[in-house]
Amino acid sequence: MAKKEVKSSLLDNMIGVGDTVLLEPLNEETFIDNLKKRFDHNEIYTYIGSVVISVNPYRSLPIYSPEKVEDYRNRNFYELSPHIFALSDEAYRSLRDQDKDQCILITGESGAGKTEASKLVMSYVAAVCGKGAEVNQVKEQLLQSTPVLEAFGNAKTVRNDNSSRFGKYMDIEFDFKGDPLGGVISNYLLEKSRVVKQPRGERNFHVFYQLLSGASEELLRKSMGASEELLRKENRCFSSSQNAMQIVGFSDPEAESVLEVVAAVLKLGNIEFKPESRMNGLDESKIKDKNELKEICELTSIDQVVLERAFSFRTVEAKQEKVSTTLNVAQAYYARDALAKNLYSRLFSWLVNRINESIKAQTKVRKKVMGVLDIYGFEIFEDNSFEQFIINYCNEKLQQIFIELTLKEEQEEYIREDIEWTHIDYFNNAIICDLIENNTNGILAMLDEECLRPGTVTDETFLEKLNQVCATHQHFESRMSKCSRFLNDTTLPHSCFRIQHYAGKVLYQVEGFVDKNNDLLYRDLSQAMWKAGHALIKSLFPEGNPAKVNLKRPPTAGSQFKASVATLMKNLQTKNPNYIRCIKPNDKKAAHIFSESLVCHQIRYLGLLENVRVRRAGYAFRQAYEPCLERYKMLCKQTWPHWKGPARSGVEVLFNELEIPVEEYSFGRSKIFIRNPRTLFQLEDLRKQRLEDLATLIQKIYRGWKCRTHFLLMKRSQVVIAAWYRRYAQQKRYQQIKSSALVIQSYIRGWKARKILRELKHQKRCKEAATTIAAYWHGTQARKERRRLKDEARNKHAIAVIWAFWLGSKARRELKRLKEEARRKHAVAVIWAYWLGLKVRREYRKFFRANAGKKIYEFTLQRIVQKYLLEMKNKMPSLSPIDKNWPSRPYLFLDSTHKELKRIFHLWRCKKYRDQFTDQQKLIYEEKLEASELFKDKKALYPSSVGQPFQGAYLEINKNPKYKKLKDAIEEKIIIAEVVNKINRANGKSTSRIFLLTNNNLLLADQKSGQIKSEVPLVDVTKVSMSSQNDGFFAVHLKEGSEAASKGDFLFSSDHLIEMATKLYRTTLSQTKQKLNIEISDEFLVQFRQDKVCVKFIQGNQKNGSVPTCKRKNNRLLEVAVP
Repeated sequence: MAKKEVKSSLLDNMIGVGDTVLLEPLNEETFIDNLKKRFDHNEIYTYIGSVVISVNPYRSLPIYSPEKVEDYRNRNFYELSPHIFALSDEAYRSLRDQDKDQCILITGESGAGKTEASKLVMSYVAAVCGKGAEVNQVKEQLLQSTPVLEAFGNAKTVRNDNSSRFGKYMDIEFDFKGDPLGGVISNYLLEKSRVVKQPRGERNFHVFYQLLSGASEELLRKSMGASEELLRKENRCFSSSQNAMQIVGFSDPEAESVLEVVAAVLKLGNIEFKPESRMNGLDESKIKDKNELKEICELTSIDQVVLERAFSFRTVEAKQEKVSTTLNVAQAYYARDALAKNLYSRLFSWLVNRINESIKAQTKVRKKVMGVLDIYGFEIFEDNSFEQFIINYCNEKLQQIFIELTLKEEQEEYIREDIEWTHIDYFNNAIICDLIENNTNGILAMLDEECLRPGTVTDETFLEKLNQVCATHQHFESRMSKCSRFLNDTTLPHSCFRIQHYAGKVLYQVEGFVDKNNDLLYRDLSQAMWKAGHALIKSLFPEGNPAKVNLKRPPTAGSQFKASVATLMKNLQTKNPNYIRCIKPNDKKAAHIFSESLVCHQIRYLGLLENVRVRRAGYAFRQAYEPCLERYKMLCKQTWPHWKGPARSGVEVLFNELEIPVEEYSFGRSKIFIRNPRTLFQLEDLRKQRLEDLATLIQKIYRGWKCRTHFLLMKRSQVVIAAWYRRYAQQKRYQQIKSSALVIQSYIRGWKARKILRELKHQKRCKEAATTIAAYWHGTQARKERRRLKDEARNKHAIAVIWAFWLGSKARRELKRLKEEARRKHAVAVIWAYWLGLKVRREYRKFFRANAGKKIYEFTLQRIVQKYLLEMKNKMPSLSPIDKNWPSRPYLFLDSTHKELKRIFHLWRCKKYRDQFTDQQKLIYEEKLEASELFKDKKALYPSSVGQPFQGAYLEINKNPKYKKLKDAIEEKIIIAEVVNKINRANGKSTSRIFLLTNNNLLLADQKSGQIKSEVPLVDVTKVSMSSQNDGFFAVHLKEGSEAASKGDFLFSSDHLIEMATKLYRTTLSQTKQKLNIEISDEFLVQFRQDKVCVKFIQGNQKNGSVPTCKRKNNRLLEVAVP
């Protein structure tokens, strides 16, 4: 889908002049009129070359919609009307495409819209960079970090409802594709004095009011005097802040702890003190209402007695002595305020560090960085103190870097490139920076020196020192200064000094400079906070730990801020700068009001006219010859597609061919300089048109190639189709001829067959007629013969029947006789049997009565046993040795027999099972049995090894060509080949080694090279020691005095400990005929060179999961942590 066209460009259809470089005539009046004209038409952005001027409209404008983001995406900087999105896009594309780190410096007075500008820059970058779940999460966290810091670091001032009371510099890190990876936030000098005191008409930090918005409306009105509208607004802000903390990564307990600390700071303000006199005449202070103190102690889990003493006494340590002094009421209030300020300041620093942990980049790839600086603007209040002095110093440094990187850089580049132009004088504020930060006689150095000086130190002594050292400086004024002309200037009080900044003169009240620079917190309060049961508060005061007492004086606030500013300046100088100069149109924070005097003042101290003059006297665009030629070479036939000469010559040929006026460009040593942006736009338009022509040419060539390819494919396809069709037609014609021939052949064969059939039928009829006559004659003869045979058969049958009746009668008479004879013989036998039975019963009757019970018992018992054995035969279990099933016992008297049969059957089936084993399997089971006898119920690791087969050769040395050298060096059979971790005797760290066990030796080899490191005969191995726990550590003890024991015993760690110990035991027993001692204990001694070291096994939580770790505690103890 084509990009949506916008209505105007930088030069066409514009209100006023979009780029003030093109403003005619150029003076202060026309410059302000141009800004006002654009401001009145809601055009709040204006260019000075590549610098964006932003005028705060104090209202919402419909110029930041997603459609606007798409309009400015991937567009030339000067292509569209001025907008902050254009600068953001230019910086982002330079970072993504040209691999240049960027920084966006947003400067201006307090209330000029710097914070909103930084939000717009971040939101635009988030909108145009890549998409995806992880990328969207990173973008959301980066964007939501701003509301969290605003809640804790911003406050309402007389000039700004959302004034940043701290400096923030965020480095957003991108990958090579331009997708955000994370960020790092740096904060500078939170105005913590606002916690305990705010100027008239201003408020404390937003979070205090947001926290109180959770209470009832009556309580808020009573404590704050807030209106219902304000209550609703703060309530919404509180919900937004909590939601932002959750998105950034704060857990619910962490967010609750933060709010508890904020509540503790609020409650500290309720503590009041009353004076009391001691017996020695010294004044001391007491807390008026201890209920307030009790609430704080309950909230922070601090002992009430400890905190009360910290507010009443101060302990001073000098060398080896401690002196405890009482605090009067003024000192007690100072201690309370110092604790509140330090507690809130440290909480804010903790918040920044916690946010950095959440938004930091998780990968270690090379990163591109875009920095966004949002720092407090120049401030001139009715009462200016140490905070305004530090803030204005930071703005002086930012102005200095702007001068160095923009105005001065512009002139120096023209001189370096040998370009003629009109020199523009500008004010260099380095003299003001030197007045403040000089290490010997600067104001900050003298303030630190005064704070460290022994004796009485007051703000007045500091002012006297300034008057002595800075009296002659042209930008410093005081009552004692030579530049003050105090006789005519009655506005300069005695306790003040005035500095003429680049933004104007500022009068500073010297009161509080020394105390605020010292920023001291009594050690008693630090120690009381460290004793808090509240985890977050305890972590904020590490110096309160009595074990880490440091008597060294902490650095002052001024020196810390000076170092932070120096680091910031150094960081900014390593990046390509992009400037947004914010202007406040009025002091009333109202829309549609443009105060020309206020804007004129800001234009002067920002040096905007000097910047325009530099741009007008110079050139609006410059570029190195190589990229310029590469970008525009398609506009000239001589340079397209490749220019073989020097790049400068190619650019000269290109510009001559395009007939660009000579006054519109100049050739430098390494760059081409274009004076007017219109010339650049003309080049871009020509390039765009040429690119369209080239695209058309490429499309034409591609379409021609595609059509030719399609034609050749169709031609080849036609030939193939024709060949296949001709083949098909010939096959069809052949089939038709073949079928016709078959039809003709069938008709001819049918006619011949019918002719032969007629002949055969005639012959058959002739033969059938003769056969019929013969059949009739033979039939007559056969019937005659049958009648003759029937008569003869009747006669023979009559004779047979008579003979049969006679024989039957004879047989029946014989049968009857035989039956009578058999009856007589049976009767005799029965009578004889009965008589013998009677005789036997009479003879044995007396014996039968005496033995009847025994015989019946034996018979019954025999039958029961027989039945039991038959049932057992049918109920036999399987032949598996592990099958524990056995039929139940039917009778109690068979109990011993039942158990014996079970034992015999089990032995028999075990023998049957063993008979199936091969020799290799028998050896494995013997080793398993040996391992069971050695380690069962002794080593916690044993149960997990039961199901693992003992393989021995885990490395397959005979097959792996990597270990060919090692294989050739060993002539014996290898029983074990395994990689183990050898524990270093000095530090407990592990090294991989190849563990080899042969019939006679134990060898250790390097895993990478295969070189043998140690060789120990088995006769020198005396003992193996290990723990009873679930770890793989074991020690091999060597015979004292042997050659192998010169460096001491070996300590190993292996995943196959049970197998290695078992095989080592069996091999040693086989070779030496002596049992190897296996010691299982959680503490045992090993010999490391001349020392005996105790190896101790303990239970512990492991950082790397379930892997045991080994650590050398001292010369006599090696500790192994087992999970």
